[in-house]
Amino acid sequence: MDITALLLLFMAALGIISGNMPITVAMIVLLLLRVTKLNQAFPWLDKYGLTAGIIVLTIGVMSPVASGKLSPQMLWASFFHWKSLCAIAVGILVAYLGGRGASLMTSQPTVVAGLLIGTVIGVAFFKGVPVGPLIAAGLLSLLIGRS
Repeated sequence: MDITALLLLFMAALGIISGNMPITVAMIVLLLLRVTKLNQAFPWLDKYGLTAGIIVLTIGVMSPVASGKLSPQMLWASFFHWKSLCAIAVGILVAYLGGRGASLMTSQPTVVAGLLIGTVIGVAFFKGVPVGPLIAAGLLSLLIGRS
């Protein structure tokens, strides 16, 4: 019995139950990589997967600027409104926590499953949004004293 495959199936099921499509798709892709001859991709994913994901996320976040939906004038104006200044401060904090989280997830991969399960539970039962594993890892790093 392949316990790892069962864990991936369980996580995919949690993704389906919670309506968390990114988790579901990720678990199914990993399961398919595991059961096919494409499992040679795991060393690359272990080394570069988080970085590749952050690149894709950054592209998604910056696309309104690149497409012109968010003009330079709008960006500049954000420095003069208190809500935007608060948003900038929170953005800095979240980026800092995400950096700590990425370091923690890289140095202590044993916490990744717990972070994913917690994120999926938060989505399924508390109407959360599945953007939390890196930030959750950053908060965890503050709690356990790891950077």
